[in-house]
Amino acid sequence: MFAETLKKVVDNVEGGIAAVVMGLDGISVDTYIKLADRVDVNTVAMEFSFILSQVRKAGESLAVGNLEELSVKAQRLLLVCRMISQQYFIAIVMAPEGNFGKARYLARMAQPSLVSQL
Repeated sequence: MFAETLKKVVDNVEGGIAAVVMGLDGISVDTYIKLADRVDVNTVAMEFSFILSQVRKAGESLAVGNLEELSVKAQRLLLVCRMISQQYFIAIVMAPEGNFGKARYLARMAQPSLVSQL
């Protein structure tokens, strides 16, 4: 269902490893993995789902608006998380040298397609 959209995103970003659509409850809806040996994508996304929900709550309490995107750069990966609804997000996992800007762009462009499939 979501796999075709996730595949397009990962395959079209330099350094793309995987992408997942996940709920803030940490339950994966769908995943596409291009390079399985790099990182456990579902575990990474599940752990960051908690962080996303905390950032979202902080934004609400500070009245700064809804959370749209969160990015994390670590030694072994680059992660771009974009909210696609109030409860679901797409997480794109890339190699540290991946194209961060293009991943953000592709996540934003994939959002309408992903929302229509929820």
